[in-house]
Amino acid sequence: MTTAGLSPEFRTVEDVVRWCRDVVGGALRVEVDQLPHSMRRIAGYHFGWVDRHGDPDVGDSGKLIRPALVVLAATAVGGAAVDAVPAAVAVELVHNFSLLHDDVMDRDAVRRHRSTAWTVFGEAPAILAGDALLVLAPQVVVRAGERWSAVAAEWLTRAVFDLCEGQHADLAFEARVDVGLDECVRMAAGKTGALLGLSCALGALVGGGEPERVTSLRAFGHHLGLAYQLVDDLLAVWGDPAVTGKPVGADLVSRKKSLLAVAALTSGTPAAGELAELYHRERPLEADEVPLVSALIERTGAREWARARAASEMALAAGHLEAAECEPAVAETLLDVARRVVGRDH
Repeated sequence: MTTAGLSPEFRTVEDVVRWCRDVVGGALRVEVDQLPHSMRRIAGYHFGWVDRHGDPDVGDSGKLIRPALVVLAATAVGGAAVDAVPAAVAVELVHNFSLLHDDVMDRDAVRRHRSTAWTVFGEAPAILAGDALLVLAPQVVVRAGERWSAVAAEWLTRAVFDLCEGQHADLAFEARVDVGLDECVRMAAGKTGALLGLSCALGALVGGGEPERVTSLRAFGHHLGLAYQLVDDLLAVWGDPAVTGKPVGADLVSRKKSLLAVAALTSGTPAAGELAELYHRERPLEADEVPLVSALIERTGAREWARARAASEMALAAGHLEAAECEPAVAETLLDVARRVVGRDH
């Protein structure tokens, strides 16, 4: 690791993302390179470092939102960014474990503008590669040998339990016709909010923040995670594939019970009844029916509800960030990360 980033000034989101791509990204590759060859190749492909043949490639390795939150939270409470690198690497490993598994479970064929790992290497190898990343994550923080290492490993484990519970609920919803909005919010809180909350909490822990500040920053990440999921649901229907890296409408074709879809289905509007007939009929949806389904969702008011709920979660996140009494300039950068999450074009 270079020493150029020991005391970076994170005045903009670009500053922290650039630093994370250099320092955290480099540390991440070092860790992944320790995996057995078969797992290393699949993980390297997933991260965009190599092509399907194992040759060097320059693909999209992701937005690094979670590592950025770890590093920013650490510096926001007075810690050094470089000390947060192991925790940042660990959360990115957990995040990508979940992506490898999610792509198999959701049958997604495209991620980050390229074929998903399971479509290239097979379902079982992709699952095993995800397992390898998950096992590696707590090892990274334990090997750091810091006073916070044991606690960080325990928090990682708890977050994975929450993530798995959220994913299980997401899958269970597919077979149900009576999914309520409140339980769908709880699903999203586990599936997305838990890991973003963990990212902020780990950063504050590494940075030496008092327990109250750690709690406030975890809550900031939790509410940011809910806003993030709502915006992701919107982008899955109305986003630009050139930006999202995934085809629009895939969630609708699979009749996924996303927050957006459940809000529409439970809206009590005439359009909700039409939507329910399409969502619950025996015959699968076809790609050419996506415009009709998206129009029905919009007619229920769910699109505006999701936008408003994302803004509400953003306001709650901002309140918890203020309560954490962080270093002002870094707190503003954290808030800017949140704004960009909810401000994506949808």
